[in-house]
Amino acid sequence: MRFVVVSLILLVVLGALGLYVHRRASGLLGLSRRGRRVLACLLAAGVLAMISARLWRGVLPEGVLRGVVLVSSILSLGVLLSAALLAIVDLGHLIARLGRAALGRARAAARPADADVAHRPGEPGAREDGGDAGEPLSPQLAPLAPPALPRRAFLANGAVGSAFLIGGGSAVYGALVGRHDYVIEEVAIPIPGLPRSLDGFTIVQLSDIHLGLFVGEPQMRAAEDLVRKARGDLVVMTGDLIDFNPTYAEHLGRLTRRLGPLAREGVAAIPGNHDHFAGIDAALDALERGGARVLSNRGSVVGGAGGAFALLGVDDVWARGRVPGGGPDLRRALADVPGDLPRVLLCHNPVFFPDAAGEVALQLSGHTHGGQVNPLVRPADLVLPHGYVAGLYKRGSAHLYINRGFGTAGPPARIGAPPEVSRIVLVAA
Repeated sequence: MRFVVVSLILLVVLGALGLYVHRRASGLLGLSRRGRRVLACLLAAGVLAMISARLWRGVLPEGVLRGVVLVSSILSLGVLLSAALLAIVDLGHLIARLGRAALGRARAAARPADADVAHRPGEPGAREDGGDAGEPLSPQLAPLAPPALPRRAFLANGAVGSAFLIGGGSAVYGALVGRHDYVIEEVAIPIPGLPRSLDGFTIVQLSDIHLGLFVGEPQMRAAEDLVRKARGDLVVMTGDLIDFNPTYAEHLGRLTRRLGPLAREGVAAIPGNHDHFAGIDAALDALERGGARVLSNRGSVVGGAGGAFALLGVDDVWARGRVPGGGPDLRRALADVPGDLPRVLLCHNPVFFPDAAGEVALQLSGHTHGGQVNPLVRPADLVLPHGYVAGLYKRGSAHLYINRGFGTAGPPARIGAPPEVSRIVLVAA
């Protein structure tokens, strides 16, 4: 049911934007009726193919399905970005038109007084019929009005063309390059009460891998290489590890086994909302078979007699009220660890941070993908709760770090939000 509702919303939104883009593109290119029909069919096919892609799983070969989804996503994302830029261009045109109209009215309002003086009968320069001596005697001899300035039309078409070029080009870049533009982000975070022996302890965070159609063996190798370069003491995986299809749980187990030897404290993991969508039992089982410590409402001690901290993990907030016994239960996790240890929490969704800030020194989250598609601006800043999108935040003495994620959800593209592996350095405060 959820899939049907989301699909209908996407169909309506993308359909409306497609009509807008179709009309503007047809005007810019001067398309014939046949050309307009071809463009309409192309845009409609892109939207329908992207929305219905999940229904083709198991029907089409995976390689064919991947190609269809990639092309349709580029088309749909290009429509979305172009429509947003065209709206800005059209708003500028509207403001300019209103400004010219207001200026014309102001000039017209000032003209009658001048005309009365210039055309007063009997004064020099006036004709016997009351007209001005400088006016032509015959309308047929009046000069024609000059045509619209070519420069204005050129600039208008240039602005529209630029909107299409930037929107379409960004969609292509995000799908073919941006989603593979992996980076390692390093941040040092003070932890009150952290033993001096653990000063500089490094946590390498992977989040939102979304193993599936667009994240397979090549991407898993890239993740492994980045984790190795980050040289962490502990690897944590903070949810949305599988996209939708539970058959990719096998990939998750294989990746976990490969990451374990790269850190002396091994791998710890928690689930995200997509792991629930794919099948939470399959996801958690794959993690455990891969050797990870699964901390779904659980706690664990990291370190030993020379110094330690509490590593806590909670279930995703999406599961609260939807899954029997599901959802974050920090109290239950705290019961697993000594109360005098500094605490680091793994929680997929950063929206939980206000609830956890009084109990932990640091929360590591993902979920947001850093907005994933940020053309010129980052819309997620305006819509996500508390403005938690990416990077480091603070509430009281507690810190929140949000990883932008490694894979993609929805369109397989990233613009202005490169995929990351985080290197979190704990500092004794």
